[in-house]
Amino acid sequence: MQFYGKMRQNFDEPNKDITINQGYKVFQNYNVAKNLSEKSIEHYAKCFKCFQGFYDTSKSCYSVTEDTIFEYIRHLKTTRNVNDITINSKLRVIRTMLYYFMKQGYMRPFQISELKAVKKIKETYTEHELTLLLKKPDINKTSFAEYRNWVLLNYFLGTGNRIGTVCNIKIDDVDFENDVIRLCKTKNRREQIIPLSSSLKQILQEYLCYRKGEADDYLFCGVSGEQITENTIRIAIYRYNRERGVMKTSVHLFRHTFAKQWILNGGDVFRLQKLLGHSNMNIVREYVNMFSDDLKQDFDEFSPLEKFHKQNGLIKKKSQFTKSKLKKTAYF
Repeated sequence: MQFYGKMRQNFDEPNKDITINQGYKVFQNYNVAKNLSEKSIEHYAKCFKCFQGFYDTSKSCYSVTEDTIFEYIRHLKTTRNVNDITINSKLRVIRTMLYYFMKQGYMRPFQISELKAVKKIKETYTEHELTLLLKKPDINKTSFAEYRNWVLLNYFLGTGNRIGTVCNIKIDDVDFENDVIRLCKTKNRREQIIPLSSSLKQILQEYLCYRKGEADDYLFCGVSGEQITENTIRIAIYRYNRERGVMKTSVHLFRHTFAKQWILNGGDVFRLQKLLGHSNMNIVREYVNMFSDDLKQDFDEFSPLEKFHKQNGLIKKKSQFTKSKLKKTAYF
C-alpha cells in the first residue's frame, strides 16, 4: 500500500497516447540501463509475449485496469491451463512493468496482488537414488565424458550451485590451498566465495589430473576442452541418470537436495542462505517449511531438552502417568 500511496501523491493526469508496446520498449531500455542480466531481460520478453497473446498491446497503457489483470489471470487458468505458481511468476513481471508505467504517468495506479498459491514440496533425490548416481565409474574403462558427469554430480550435490554458475567456473577459481571456490557468475551478479569440502576437494584434484588445462580454462569442459554449456550438462545428466535407473533427471534437484540435507544434518539456515546465494531468507524459509516432516525424524535424539532430561534422570516411566491418575489429580 505504501508504494500505491506514493504514486498517488505524485500522479497527474496520465499520458493516454503511450501504447503498451511503446511503454514496453521504454521499460526494457530502463532494465538494460539498470544492468539487469540477459536472462532477466529474456524472461521479461517471454512474459510480455504471453500477455500479448491475451491483450491488444497496440492499445493505450491507460486502457489497462484491474479488470484487465483479473481477466488475464482467468485466461491463464482456463485457456492456457497454467498453475497458480506459474501464474504468479508471469504476474510479477507484468506487475513490475505496469508499476513502471504508473510511475512514468502512462496509466492510473492500482494495486496488483499475486494469487494465494499452495507451494508444492520441492522434489529431491532420495538416498537410494544418490547411491546409484554417486557410484564411481571405473576410470580405466569409462570415457572422459562419463567420468566428468560423475564429478559434476558430486559438485552439484556438494555445493548447491546453479547450473549457470557451474558453467562459468574456471580452474583458477578453485583454491585448494584455502579450501574455497570463487563464483564469479551468479544469478544476483555478485561474486561469491564458498567453502570446498574435503570430499569434493579430493574429487576435483583427481579430476584435474585427467582434465588438465590452464588456470584460465573452464573447470568443466566438453570432450574437446571447450566451455561446457547449460544444455550440454542437462542432456548429459539426463542420460547419466537414466542409465543408472534413476528417472529423475533435473539438475536443479541437486540444489534442492543440497538444501534439504543441509537442514536435516543440522546446518543453520543463515549459512544456507549465503551458500545458496539468496538475497533474503524467504526461499530458505520455504525449504524449512517444506521439509518439516523430515525434520521430525530422530527429533528426540537431537533435542536439547530430551538430552538434558535423560542425562539427569528426570524422565519418568510412562506407566507412572496413567490416564486414570491424571484424572484424579486434575483440577478441571
